Amino acid sequence: MKKLVLTVPVLFSLLVFESCSGNRKVQRIDPAQQTDLSGRWNDSDSRLVANEMITDILSGAWRTNFEQKYGRKPVLIVGNIKNRTSEQIDPVTFIKDLERACINSGTISIVQSGEDRNQVREERNEQQTFSSEDTRKRWGKEKGADFMITGVISSIVDSYKNQRTIFYQVDLELTDLETNEKVWIGNKKIKKAVRN
Repeated sequence: MKKLVLTVPVLFSLLVFESCSGNRKVQRIDPAQQTDLSGRWNDSDSRLVANEMITDILSGAWRTNFEQKYGRKPVLIVGNIKNRTSEQIDPVTFIKDLERACINSGTISIVQSGEDRNQVREERNEQQTFSSEDTRKRWGKEKGADFMITGVISSIVDSYKNQRTIFYQVDLELTDLETNEKVWIGNKKIKKAVRN
């Protein structure tokens, strides 16, 4: 009887443990593979928008006009990309795709913005005290941006019973920092139909 009393709690514990572990399976997939699970904004949308905006911004007349006028490649800084959707969208992946493509094109320079710029300045400040004179970086040598990219991600959701459509619109603008003139506007729209 004592063996049975000890065996029942052990069996019960094993059953509880087994039911809690579930049948979850995780596998690695190609990051470029499109996956739409919820219908919400995801990495595929971010990549699609970034690729289209990159092509558009690199081929814009603003760049040729600037190079002809100043004889050098333009310098860009990324400002705020606002999320005006009801979703938690972090535009950083899409911003980094834009920055990477601009830099890799060799036709546009990108300078640090926001917290990253402050971190660089903090490092330069510490170098004034802790680095040797021949390796410390001097103040007043930062490259000033010629243009700023700003934008907004917005969405409209329409639903009825077990169906809904989500319309996303991403608008980016490039502004001349000296004249405040908008020199390029990019726009990308995505519409998704979701059925439960």
